[in-house]
Amino acid sequence: MMEAPLSPGYPASVVGGELRLPKPPGVVRQFWARHPRLTDSLIAALYFVPTFLGTLSFVFEPSGSLWMGLAQLGAVAASTAAMLFRRSRPWLLMGVAWFSCLVVYPFGAIDLFPVLIALYALAVYRSTSAAWMAFGGSVAVGTVSSYLVVIAQASDTVAPFDVGAPESATQSAILMLIATLIGVTVGNRRRYLNALIARAHDLARERDQQALLATAVERSRIAREMHDVVAHSVTVMVTLAEGSAATAERDAARAGEAMRLVADTGRGALGEMRRMLGILAESESGDAARSPQPGTADLPELIEGFRGAGMPVRLTTIGRPDADPALELTIYRIVQEGLTNTLRHAGAASRVEVTIEYRGEATEVLVVDDGHAPSTSRFEGSGRGLIGMRERVALYGGSLEAGPRAAGGWRLRVVLPRDERAEIATISGMDA
Repeated sequence: MMEAPLSPGYPASVVGGELRLPKPPGVVRQFWARHPRLTDSLIAALYFVPTFLGTLSFVFEPSGSLWMGLAQLGAVAASTAAMLFRRSRPWLLMGVAWFSCLVVYPFGAIDLFPVLIALYALAVYRSTSAAWMAFGGSVAVGTVSSYLVVIAQASDTVAPFDVGAPESATQSAILMLIATLIGVTVGNRRRYLNALIARAHDLARERDQQALLATAVERSRIAREMHDVVAHSVTVMVTLAEGSAATAERDAARAGEAMRLVADTGRGALGEMRRMLGILAESESGDAARSPQPGTADLPELIEGFRGAGMPVRLTTIGRPDADPALELTIYRIVQEGLTNTLRHAGAASRVEVTIEYRGEATEVLVVDDGHAPSTSRFEGSGRGLIGMRERVALYGGSLEAGPRAAGGWRLRVVLPRDERAEIATISGMDA
C-alpha cells in the first residue's frame, strides 16, 4: 500500500474504501513532497558548492593559514553531511553547526547557514519547544562566536558584514529568529495536517469496525430466526413422522392424518423461510416480502400444531396485549422455542401450560411441563435456542429463567419490562 505524499507512514487508503487525503495546491510542491531525499540533497549541494569554493580560495591566499583552511573545509563537509539527515537527526546538524561556530569559524568568517537549517528542521520535524530551546542556545553560541572572532583575529569587525561583535550577534539573532518562526509555522501546519489525517484514518477504521459489528449482529439475528423456524418445524415433522410410522399398521387413517400434518408443517416452514429470505433480499415484488411476521394472534395455530404432534398444551392469556409487532414476535418465538424444547427433550409430559400475563409494568411468559428428560434423546441439541431467547430478552432489558422444577418437569419464565419497549422499537423493527 502506497504512502500518502504529505504524511509518511500513513497509507493513502484504508480497508473499506479510498480515503482522500489533503494534497499540496501545486504540482511543484507535490513533487518535492514525494522526493524528500532529493530535496535534502539539493539543499546540501546549494550550501556546499559556494561555501566550499569560498573556503578553498581562502586556503590559497598568501595570508591564509593552510591548517585553518583545511579545518574550515572539514567543517563545511561535516555540515553538508549532517544536512542530509536534517529530517531524522536535526539535533546532529545543530551540534555540528554549534561546534563549527565555536571552534572553527572564529578564525574565519562565521557561517550561520547550518544553524538556520537546523532551527527550521527542529521546528518542523521535532517540536516547537525543541525549536525555541535550540534558538536560545544558538543565540548564545552566535554571541560567543562573534566575540571569539574579534579576539582570535585581533580585529574590531566580524566578517562577512564587517560589523562589531554586538552588531554581528544581533544580526545573527534576527536571522535565527526568522528561521525559527518560519519553521514553527510550517511545523505546526504539518502536525495539524498529520493530526487530521490520523483522525480520518481512525474514523475510517471505526467505520469498518461498525460495519463488521453490524454484520455480526445481523448474522446473529438471521441465525436466531432460522433456528426458530427450522428447529420448531423439523421437530414437529420428525415427531409426527415417527408417530405415523408407529401407527401405520394399526391405524392407517390416523397415520395418514399425521402425514398430512407433516406436509402442512413443512409448507408453513417453507412459507416462513420464503418470507424471511424475501426480507433479506429486500425484494418488494413478492407477497412474502410484505407479509408480517407471526405474533400473539398466531399462537392458537401454533398450539394446535403441537397438539397435533401429541403434546397436551393449554394456552392461558391474562390481561390485554399491546399492539406492538416487535413484542408480539418476541413472545411468539419464546413460546415456540419453549414448546419445541419440551417436545424434543421432555418425555411423557401429561400437561404443558403456557401462560402469558400482561401486567402494568411488564409482560410475563411462562412455559411449564411435568415431563421427565429421557436417558437418550432423539434430538441433538446445540444450545442455540436458549441463546436466541436470551438475545431477544436482552433487547428489552428483561430476565429469563430456565431450569427443572422440584416437582418434576421443566419451567421457562421470561419477564419483558414495558418501559424498555420504546427504546428498542427501531432495533426490533427489522424483525416485524
